[in-house]
Amino acid sequence: MLIEERILTLFRRNCQHTLTYWSVFFSFGLSIAFLGPTILDLKCQTGSTLQEITWVFFSQQLCLLIGSSIGGAFTKTLFWALIALFLSSLIISVVFAIIPLCYNVLLLAVAMAVSGLAMGIIDTIANIQLVSIYKKDSAIFLQALHFFIGLGALVSPLIADPFISEHCLGSNSTENATEIIHHFRSSFRSPVILAENSPHSEPVEEKANVAYAFWIMALINLPVPIVVFVLMYQEKLLPFCPNSTPRLLDKDELAMETKAPEGTEISEPDDAGFHHGGHGNIFSCCMNGSLRGLPVTFFGIHILGGLVLFMTEGIMGVYAGFVYTYAVSAPMSLHAKMAAYLNCIFWAAVTAGRLVSIPLFYYYTAPLLLSAGVIVTLLLLLILYTNRVFLFVGTTLLGLFISSVFPCLVAYTEDILEYRGCATTVLVTTAGMGEMTLQVLVGSLIQKKGTYSFLVCGLGTGCLGFVFFLSVILCNRIHRNLTGASKKAAMVEASPAPAPPASEKAAPEQKVAVKQTESIKYDSG
Repeated sequence: MLIEERILTLFRRNCQHTLTYWSVFFSFGLSIAFLGPTILDLKCQTGSTLQEITWVFFSQQLCLLIGSSIGGAFTKTLFWALIALFLSSLIISVVFAIIPLCYNVLLLAVAMAVSGLAMGIIDTIANIQLVSIYKKDSAIFLQALHFFIGLGALVSPLIADPFISEHCLGSNSTENATEIIHHFRSSFRSPVILAENSPHSEPVEEKANVAYAFWIMALINLPVPIVVFVLMYQEKLLPFCPNSTPRLLDKDELAMETKAPEGTEISEPDDAGFHHGGHGNIFSCCMNGSLRGLPVTFFGIHILGGLVLFMTEGIMGVYAGFVYTYAVSAPMSLHAKMAAYLNCIFWAAVTAGRLVSIPLFYYYTAPLLLSAGVIVTLLLLLILYTNRVFLFVGTTLLGLFISSVFPCLVAYTEDILEYRGCATTVLVTTAGMGEMTLQVLVGSLIQKKGTYSFLVCGLGTGCLGFVFFLSVILCNRIHRNLTGASKKAAMVEASPAPAPPASEKAAPEQKVAVKQTESIKYDSG
């Protein structure tokens, strides 16, 4: 059988919880992908420059980082975890509904900041809860979780595509740029910049068609908070629901549940049904007293793993955010409708990659080959920067390779650290930092150096991520040697004193027997 019966039984037991966490990640995907194809429409709507609209990305990613940092605080009880997920998914629908009403870039940035905070809370809670439920078996469930990000991110540009306005293209480089990049060096001598007729684009007088796309996404997302509410009702967590005794496991489920794989320790759940592994918000992780005395490699794995995701998630955010802008600019100069398909193709590849990797990474979780594939694809995109066909092929390959790095690395790192510490919280937080920082950096470079610079930044970032992942592997080997030596020393100290030899045991017994026989003889005499 492809997947063990024990894992299927575990999934059936936690089916409703797992499906709920997957569904809220659909909301996450909707929110993270819509800015790419609609960035020029929002630029026209707010009457801003590309550099100013880039700060909308920054506000979303900054609050996503804050939400990721504090999200673990809601995982102490099931009630607060579900309340946070319910409110966060509902906020995302509200933000979608009000984005078309934001005719000022500052108002748009505030709206995106609120949605980013909700996304960060969803990101941390869903990842931590699945790791806490499935522990060493969490790799395939994390793959499925991040498949739903790809699904939501695929739906978002598909909805936006029919409503993208053609009139906004008059203010970008597709019509005003007169010089084409010939090679890498000339791109920085005479860069193609998103030129504008004036410092600010003229705001659109009539309501843009893209407004309907946001309202449709708001309606599509509404079932997600309803699903969370239903789970709260089923768990009797609503104030107006009477408390009831949780369902007991039958004998077969109990046997499958308690039959853990070799070398796996089963932690006892608390009253809320959670298996705490030291997870929480990023601040409580730093002040956790149980982490004292651990080897430096323990913290090195946290830091290096976080740096890997800082780079790879940054690449994903940058590519999804700016590939449309790159495609409609020289030298590609694709039609707006055709360029919008790049976002759809990218997120379709991410979705397909995560779906295919669900059974694959049940047996293999190290994302080394995936990281190498990301670098090779970005290098080819950089070399063939004028080839329109390869832009679509490379977008597909990049989505496939980069899709599973995040869930694989989370599961891989948690397995290394034996589910102690705060690996999930740290990794989610640093991934958010990468998206936030690199999107602002690349947006500024595109404005100053041209759209070609976003591929250069992507390749450099990918190479750094690959180096950091090799460092994680090296640190893992050192960590296992250190922890293995300490465990052996602890076993030696805890072992009982050796039993005396058989001859020494027999001597006192013989003396007792002689004394007993002498006393018997004396009594009989």
